[in-house]
Amino acid sequence: MPIFITYATYSQDGVKGMLKKPADRTAAVRALLKKVGGKLLAFYMTTGENDVVVVSEVPDGTDAVAIGMAVAASGAVSNVETVRAWKAKDFAAVTKKAAKLIGAYTPPGK
Repeated sequence: MPIFITYATYSQDGVKGMLKKPADRTAAVRALLKKVGGKLLAFYMTTGENDVVVVSEVPDGTDAVAIGMAVAASGAVSNVETVRAWKAKDFAAVTKKAAKLIGAYTPPGK
């Protein structure tokens, strides 16, 4: 199953909710992923530009993006970004495809 990494920032409403009722949000994230047939691999609260980092396996990219949209629609988070991740050994297939495409693209203005 594809691996995705999602970054998010808590909104003011999200922070207020966390302060009103402090809790470990891991179970809520795990349950949401389960609804699309996914699996939580890691869930971190972070400092800096992002407040949350989720590493998950979900059937495809549409599931990962749909989850981010649903959570953003709750008003609890903003700046949701989801990226696909590959294990290094699996990424070799991507680079082989790219190598076959070299020269097939004409840049603008050329």
